[in-house]
Amino acid sequence: MVVAAAARPQTAEALSKRASMLRDSLQRSQGNTDGMVTILGSFDHRLSALEAAMRPTQVRTHAIRMAHENIDKTIKAADGILSQFDLARRLQAEAAVLKGPHEDLESYLEAVDLLKGIVRFFSTNKNFKSSEGVLNHVNNLLAKSALKIEEEFRQLMTTYSKPIEPDRLFDCLPKSLRPTKDDPDADPGNAGHSEHPSKSLETAVYRTPTLIPPRILPLMNDIAQQLIQAGNQQSCYKIYRDTRGSALESSLRKLGVEKLSKEDVQKMQWEALEAKIGNWIHFMRIAVGILLRIGPYCVYSDLKTHILLTTQVKLLLAGERKICDQIFDGVNFNKDQCFAELTANSVVTLLSFGDAVAKSKRSPEKLFVLLDMYEVMHELQPEIEVIFEGKSCSEMREASLGLAKRLAQTAQETFADFEEAVEKDASKTIVNDGTVHPLTSYVINYVKFLFDYQSTLKLLFQEFETGSETESQLAVVTMRIMQALQNNLDGKSKQYRDPALTYLFLMNNIHYMVRSVRRSEAKDILGDDWIQRHRRIVQQNANQYKRVAWAKILQTLSVQGAGSTGSSDLSSSGVSRAMIKERFKSFNMQFEELHAKQSQWIVPDQELRESLRLAVAEVLLPAYRSFVKRFGNLVENGKNPHKYVRYSPEMVEQLLGEFFEGQQWGEQKR
Repeated sequence: MVVAAAARPQTAEALSKRASMLRDSLQRSQGNTDGMVTILGSFDHRLSALEAAMRPTQVRTHAIRMAHENIDKTIKAADGILSQFDLARRLQAEAAVLKGPHEDLESYLEAVDLLKGIVRFFSTNKNFKSSEGVLNHVNNLLAKSALKIEEEFRQLMTTYSKPIEPDRLFDCLPKSLRPTKDDPDADPGNAGHSEHPSKSLETAVYRTPTLIPPRILPLMNDIAQQLIQAGNQQSCYKIYRDTRGSALESSLRKLGVEKLSKEDVQKMQWEALEAKIGNWIHFMRIAVGILLRIGPYCVYSDLKTHILLTTQVKLLLAGERKICDQIFDGVNFNKDQCFAELTANSVVTLLSFGDAVAKSKRSPEKLFVLLDMYEVMHELQPEIEVIFEGKSCSEMREASLGLAKRLAQTAQETFADFEEAVEKDASKTIVNDGTVHPLTSYVINYVKFLFDYQSTLKLLFQEFETGSETESQLAVVTMRIMQALQNNLDGKSKQYRDPALTYLFLMNNIHYMVRSVRRSEAKDILGDDWIQRHRRIVQQNANQYKRVAWAKILQTLSVQGAGSTGSSDLSSSGVSRAMIKERFKSFNMQFEELHAKQSQWIVPDQELRESLRLAVAEVLLPAYRSFVKRFGNLVENGKNPHKYVRYSPEMVEQLLGEFFEGQQWGEQKR
């Protein structure tokens, strides 16, 4: 405890010393702080004095800087103005505009663009004192330039809108489809549809004709843009429409296109109309993309030539559409309307002829040209939809589609007319030799040609759908026509006085029908059942001919009770020598009459002719041999035996070989 008491005074003393030291330190720190405050106060006073001294200098410096900025802006603006005038001076823009674009169109357009740049510059810098005067002057120049550009556009369009020559169109055909003058396929006299060649031409590639030189098109495009920008859209529209429309009409006139009415068509002879229709098919194909040189450019009656030629009008319209799109590319301009108007007269002229044919009096010979016309309209419809696209060309598309439907309707009605005409054909033509009647060959060729148009007929039947397959519709139509022919032949066969010739006539004609069907595509449509049924009819008529023609002479060779034993004893045979002589004389007379008559008759098919001769020989020769063998000795021992047994069986067989050859009287052999 004593120790603890002694330690307490020492601790208190130490704390007292430390507190004293801390007080002294704080007093010194306060003194230092007061000194710093005094010093800083003196600095603030000095800085205020300095700032007051510097203020006039700062004001002068700011004024100088603002002056420099104004000078820079003024120099820059002056440079802009000077650059505009410098460009105008170097390019002599004003002089170029006043001179006109005829000598150097590209430089002229460049000068016009420069003037437009000047207008834009001063329009955005109207605070310049001279802006208004410059704008007025330049705008006056631009107004003059617009008139000169319009005139230049008219001059260029007139210069390069000449009718295209047929030979230039000819060069657009593939080489494989370019017949020469001497090509027999191009002979106008080779009328008829020997084949339907459109299938072989489906892959042909045609080149669009060059209607305006390609180097001119960009310049025309520039001019068109200038005219539209200058507000001269109507002038541009009218110039282009009138010049190109006139050129197109002139091109078609050079090709022989003319506008014909229904009355004009009705007055034409068939040969002339067929040639016109061939040309029309040809023109339609050109109008919607070449003309073969065959002397005059107006008569083409061979179908192959027709189809080749029809590419030309197609190419022309495709060419017109192409240059219209190029000249007005990137231009705010109604190209569709312009194209529709410039082609309107030409298209109306082309379609009007097709319409006149469709509305003219129907006749069987028109069916195939109607099918040709319908085929080309249907074939070209997709291209017409492309070429005459847009609302403005809707009338063109509808007119084309309407013509296709009218042609289809007329063709279908012609089918019915033909069937009726065949059945009611009242021609007085009689084929005295019993051969194939002209009506039969005409109708069969007609039907065979129908099968060359199977694809076209399929499309035509689809125009008037009845719910059945198009192949069955074609079969029904064909069967009706064949039945109509058969009915007519039955009537014509009754005109013959000789019943044998009646059956020979029917046999020949129905055999011709069967053979023609078997050798054509009609076989697949009519079917084996039809063929077999009509072959039986042929055989039935052959049998009837044989029965009617040879029954009497065979009866002559049949003697009732004429010695079944073959004995030559007259009493035992019950046959008199006089009767036998009379029978031989009757046979000779009948056979000579049959030979004289039937050697003039004709069985044109060699196989059928040989078959019919064989059928006759198979019944006649055995009977004659038997008769001669059994009764020949009755007359051979008497006077003038050759008067009775005039022909040996071998001679009869030889003479049968002359039957059905169509020999004239002077050609007949004894």
